[in-house]
Amino acid sequence: MNRVIVIEFITLDGVIEDPDGSDGTQAGGWAFRFGREAVAGDKFRLGPILETGAILMGRRSWELFAKIWPGRSDDFSSKLNAAPKLVASRTLTDVSAWNNSSLIEGELIDEVRRHRSERDIVVIGSLGVAHQLMQADLVDEYRLLVFPIVLGTGRHLFTTPLASDLRLTSATQSGAAALLYYERSAGNLTS
Repeated sequence: MNRVIVIEFITLDGVIEDPDGSDGTQAGGWAFRFGREAVAGDKFRLGPILETGAILMGRRSWELFAKIWPGRSDDFSSKLNAAPKLVASRTLTDVSAWNNSSLIEGELIDEVRRHRSERDIVVIGSLGVAHQLMQADLVDEYRLLVFPIVLGTGRHLFTTPLASDLRLTSATQSGAAALLYYERSAGNLTS
């Protein structure tokens, strides 16, 4: 069964807002305080998923990534650049700045269900998109790179209770951070 996977940089207190500082918030750039190696490369171990799945992003995340990734050519960047990218936006009309990008035409939830029947969907950043999918109970897995910092303020990934229980399937140290995989508990998987 294909999955919807949400990946996020996240603080110990659950903040995911502005990990790179591009939003200009007061606490922004918190993930980079631990060095470039803490965020570089395939930290979320997407590997083969990038070859068979699709990336889903909201407008702001896509615009940020479209400025950074097309000019990179290392192995991970090449896979990311080659992957199909679905963009959820009501304002964008042109997504040609990053190859293999296409705008979602219909309603987000319907389109995710349709694409998920064909392949895995990976949500990168894109808090609004993640929240909509969480509310529709469509997220099968969370890959969270947890940084040892408490901000006390900022937008959070988990703002309401989830419709299903999660189980920890992997915990790995990644520099100063920990990469945690959580999946829906058996019996809670959607079709």
